[in-house]
Amino acid sequence: MGPMKTRTILEGCTRALVPVVPDDRQLSISSASVFYNPEMELNRDISVASFAAFSEVLASRRHLDLSEITYVDALSASGIRGLRIAKEVGLNVTLNDWSEEAYNLIRENAELNDLTGKVRTCLGNANVLLHKERYNIVDIDPFGSPTTYLGAASGSAINMLAVTATDTAPLCGAHLNSGIRKYGAVPLNVEYHSEMGVRILLGMIARDLARHEKAMQPMLCHATRHYVRAYLELKKSAKKTDKCLKNMGFIAHCTSCMDRSVHYGLAVHIPEKCEICGNSTHIAGPLWLGPLHDKDFCDAVLIQLAQRELGKKEHAMKIIELCRNELDIPTFYDHHLLSKKLGISAIPMEELLKELTAQGFKASRTHFSGTSFKTNANIEGILDTLRRFR
Repeated sequence: MGPMKTRTILEGCTRALVPVVPDDRQLSISSASVFYNPEMELNRDISVASFAAFSEVLASRRHLDLSEITYVDALSASGIRGLRIAKEVGLNVTLNDWSEEAYNLIRENAELNDLTGKVRTCLGNANVLLHKERYNIVDIDPFGSPTTYLGAASGSAINMLAVTATDTAPLCGAHLNSGIRKYGAVPLNVEYHSEMGVRILLGMIARDLARHEKAMQPMLCHATRHYVRAYLELKKSAKKTDKCLKNMGFIAHCTSCMDRSVHYGLAVHIPEKCEICGNSTHIAGPLWLGPLHDKDFCDAVLIQLAQRELGKKEHAMKIIELCRNELDIPTFYDHHLLSKKLGISAIPMEELLKELTAQGFKASRTHFSGTSFKTNANIEGILDTLRRFR
């Protein structure tokens, strides 16, 4: 096999050599020793803004320079994510990959961005590195499931843990048995399956962190396209960890009337029958039932996005704005699915939200899809509201 063919790309203000994809086909992980996915530029743009927002607060609290805050991308591939954090945020960055070809490419890319000697490059197993060293921010962005790295990452991360999962079929219930094996939880493939995936992932992370007596506070969690991404602030304290775990629980979903109820606790009694229609419910969990976003953090990320030159700025800002304004209520409803159930045409979303609010309920759009909304009204209240527009 000859030398790897590369091309130069620009993301933010960072240049990088990345593999040339033959015949414009996406490289699979099995055929590429160095993986670069242009579809994830949006993810990386949000990462730059999120780590910048978090690091500024951390630096202020601890009286640190940004260059003293340590960040590791444990699965770096071409190195583009970590190099952007070094160049565009200014953190003390470590880049690691198991592939020697990736390692050499990262070093080339560091030189391309005048970062030679400013970033540390490691060749080896991600778990070995994370078991040996601790970092203020640990970033796990694998191809597929992050589960094999969460134990080591939970021990290594001091202040923030960021995790990407691209195996949405197991997370969201489409591949049920795989989801149970990987995440130690039962996911349901229901209309809010994207949020199901976020909460199943967070539930597993919370339990992994608990073994290290670390509590997490989700600052920003989003499900976009084919992946889930979570930014979690960490606190080291047995008492805070115990409190954090109180956000764990189960969702009981009725496929007949579409009602759902949440039940907090890891050992909790869950009624077998739906309280509204009396049919049997399906149980999902254990999963995270707490907040997915911190509004102040989202505001800080929006400020960072606004002041930067980014290729996916507008899309990124739209996602963060929706996240910021989402109600802290587990599970969304799909407006079009409910309208179809009633046999009526879907009204504009803003009209539905306005009517729910006029009746004294809380209601908001969500980032999960253009037809999704959250409300503290139960299914009967929502359907009654929709019937008014017949």
